[in-house]
Amino acid sequence: MDDRGTSNHSEVTDFILVGFRVYLELHILLFLLFLLVYAMILLGNVGMMVIIMTDPQLNTPMYFFLGNLSFVDLFYSSVIAPKAMINFWSESKSISFAGCVTQLFLFALFIVTEGFLLAVMAYDRFIAICNPLLYTVQMSTRLCVQLVAGSYFCGCISSVLVTSMTFTLSFCASRAIDHFYCDYRPIQRISCSDLYIPNVVSFFLCSIIILPTIIVIIVSYIYIVSTVLKIRSTEGREKAFSTCSSHLGVVSVLYGAITFMYVIPDRFPELSKVASLCYTLVTPMLNPLIYSLRNKDVKEALRKILGKKLFLFNSVLTENRIK
Repeated sequence: MDDRGTSNHSEVTDFILVGFRVYLELHILLFLLFLLVYAMILLGNVGMMVIIMTDPQLNTPMYFFLGNLSFVDLFYSSVIAPKAMINFWSESKSISFAGCVTQLFLFALFIVTEGFLLAVMAYDRFIAICNPLLYTVQMSTRLCVQLVAGSYFCGCISSVLVTSMTFTLSFCASRAIDHFYCDYRPIQRISCSDLYIPNVVSFFLCSIIILPTIIVIIVSYIYIVSTVLKIRSTEGREKAFSTCSSHLGVVSVLYGAITFMYVIPDRFPELSKVASLCYTLVTPMLNPLIYSLRNKDVKEALRKILGKKLFLFNSVLTENRIK
């Protein structure tokens, strides 16, 4: 297909994902890096979900939200990483029109859901630390399910709006997307449509997604910090700050990268790709590490699972020796 022969989006059958503009020799290094990070994402997030589902002591609202966070991290990284790794070895680097639509829809769905889940987790920590006696009453199972379902609903609505708005544009200059996955800003760059309304809508969506969630997180942590500072026990302070600092670390990385990518004017495509790596691969990799390494309950549950596996393995070895 001639890149300049496309006059309308309906005539586009595929796009080209340009990816990283680096020497060909570096593609092997990037492939290995993506493969390593994606393997850690799979291992960490699947492991976290298994631990949470199998240990009865982790049957609490905090771990219910954390399990959903791991699910979201696992799936939106899986929407991006495999295709990016394939393109390191592909000469055409093409993605079908339907594949591009699906990738953008699923990515937008899960990334927006993650933003709302992080706000829900901040609210959960606020109730747990500031109103511990009412925690089990206020954070009921029904409310937890409603908060998670609401997060997915907001993600779905946002995704439908962004995807439909993006792929109703006309593409008449090029079909080469200067990115390593289908994202609406890089796709807008190759459109010859008037982008005023799409830009207004996307700015509005970013505002109603980022601002409320950031406000909930900031207000929750202002109350949390003020409550923790009143705790006389040093051990109690350290435990509270340890739990909250993990959450704040994840929030800082995710929102910092998203703000750079979607709020700041789009003038540096290569830097945008680096920023995208932070929330497509780095954050999903770090989340299970941060929440497990700094969490005594998760580490204890992991020890139990590994202890059972080791016991079963030793039992099988013993039986084989006897036979």
